[in-house]
Amino acid sequence: MSSKVYVALRVKASPARAFDAFVGEIGVWWRPNMLFATTPRAPGSLAFEPGEGGRLTETLANGKVFEIGRILAWAPPERLVFSWRQATFPPDLVTEVEVRFEAVGEETRVSVEHRGFDRIPQDNVARHGFPDQALGMRLAEWWRDLLGGLDRSIR
Repeated sequence: MSSKVYVALRVKASPARAFDAFVGEIGVWWRPNMLFATTPRAPGSLAFEPGEGGRLTETLANGKVFEIGRILAWAPPERLVFSWRQATFPPDLVTEVEVRFEAVGEETRVSVEHRGFDRIPQDNVARHGFPDQALGMRLAEWWRDLLGGLDRSIR
């Protein structure tokens, strides 16, 4: 598998609005995917704590909070980088997600680069038995769906 997956989508919003929606409204537009589950239980609601060092968390219905990652770079409205950890990752493994927001006319290109899945051991359950190329394609499909949800929530 390549060390990264890259997807992009244009949304009908300014970079500032797209950034704010990505970070501040993630609990609205985010759709969980069981292949890339962030908790060992039923999905909860995601939220960012703004600013570098802030957490990306998932809060379950019972109030339990799981830390998925930490914000590594916070540069509104152009760029956000955060670590990402799935429930089934080995204890010492995280991946990294970089999101960019670039003005294109009256729209914003939101691009996501998710890197580091190549470090997941071949026999780890997080791979679901997929060969590298299939795992990368499924991850890219999921991010495309997520960005579509972001676009629909902005409209």
